[in-house]
Amino acid sequence: MRLKKGRIVTSSTDSIAEILRESFEKFTRAERQLADSLLANYPMSGLGSITAVAQEADVSTPTVVRMVQKLGFKGFPEFQRALRGELQARISDPIAKRETWAEGAPDAHILNRFTESVIGNISQTLAHIETASFDATCDLLADMERSVYVVGGRITRALADYFFLHMQVLRPDVTHIQSISNAWPHYLLEVKKGDVVVIFDVRRYENSTLKLAEMAAEKGAEIVLFTDQWQSPIAKLATHTFSCRIVVPSAWDSSIAPMLLLETVVAAVQERTWETTRPRMEALEDMFDRTRFFRKFT
Repeated sequence: MRLKKGRIVTSSTDSIAEILRESFEKFTRAERQLADSLLANYPMSGLGSITAVAQEADVSTPTVVRMVQKLGFKGFPEFQRALRGELQARISDPIAKRETWAEGAPDAHILNRFTESVIGNISQTLAHIETASFDATCDLLADMERSVYVVGGRITRALADYFFLHMQVLRPDVTHIQSISNAWPHYLLEVKKGDVVVIFDVRRYENSTLKLAEMAAEKGAEIVLFTDQWQSPIAKLATHTFSCRIVVPSAWDSSIAPMLLLETVVAAVQERTWETTRPRMEALEDMFDRTRFFRKFT
């Protein structure tokens, strides 16, 4: 992101919410007030008339016009078209996603197209990671005084399971919350103030996962959210949010960028906990040897 002649220039893949957050310090007082209002119920808060948007933020309509132009839009109608495009992307089902990319698919082989998309996703994801937030998240996960809970959704449960498996080796007191809504309330009974709840939630955000996050937040838990560039509603409750790029030429979203981030978190937590993690891993390997779980060639 950079400022060019009073206008904020960003990557075309940035969501408006990301642009608003990253540009906040460059806004006037009234524009910051408007940005806060737009982010409070994003993206629906920006889809009313310009008068309604201004009134909701308690600013003037010229303030709305100036700010959207500062963001790089010609006017409020273009700003709203971009918001509607984001909303459509957030709720797209797999068939709609496939049709979106297939219409303009280049002639290059799918291996090249897919790889280019993934590399772009990784670059964009890392560009929006705040290292201080990343480090603070790893500190929370390495704190043995805190219990850690991990939960995913219909698709992201695979990420949750992968993360849980590694965290369980690194440290004690890690729980994988089953994502079915009639099971997770039992897990919440054990959540205490200061515990860490790691949540995976990408577009087509799941209502039951949001409710779980709300109840965990009420109990004083620290929520770490892994989501997409449009951001799950859980972001409002999260202590730390990581927005990963997930769009690829497929009917399905990609998990490669969030997986990269997860593996980096695991590596960072391992370094922080190595003094206690090493004997845990040695004990685990001893159990594997005794049960002959893995085949050995010596």
